[in-house]
Amino acid sequence: MSENFQLEIITPDQIILKTETTEVTIPAFEGLMTILKDHIPLVTFMRPGFIEVKNNHSIEKFYIEDGTVEFNKNILLILSSTVLNVKNLSNEKINEILEQSSEEIKEPTINDKEKYILSYKISTLKEIN
Repeated sequence: MSENFQLEIITPDQIILKTETTEVTIPAFEGLMTILKDHIPLVTFMRPGFIEVKNNHSIEKFYIEDGTVEFNKNILLILSSTVLNVKNLSNEKINEILEQSSEEIKEPTINDKEKYILSYKISTLKEIN
């Protein structure tokens, strides 16, 4: 019996990934969450971090800034405005996003929630770099 389930990662512009997979780890606000076949139905929000998609012996990693997740009847749907495949991220792009985020977090007008999200964004980007 197959341990696979359907995965779709979608941005407003395109379908980033549509495949069958055995395991997906997502950065939810509740913490890192791993989804396997027959997981209970789920709807949650994501914070900045990595989506890790495992197929057999390979792992594909995506950087994500925000989004929603729905898992139902062995279909995992991830919707986000920003999804970048880590293997396609240049150091230049990472440094650009890091610099912008570091400046934003210093702004006196941002609230605690925005600071929380920016701090996750910065620490995630530093992991890549």
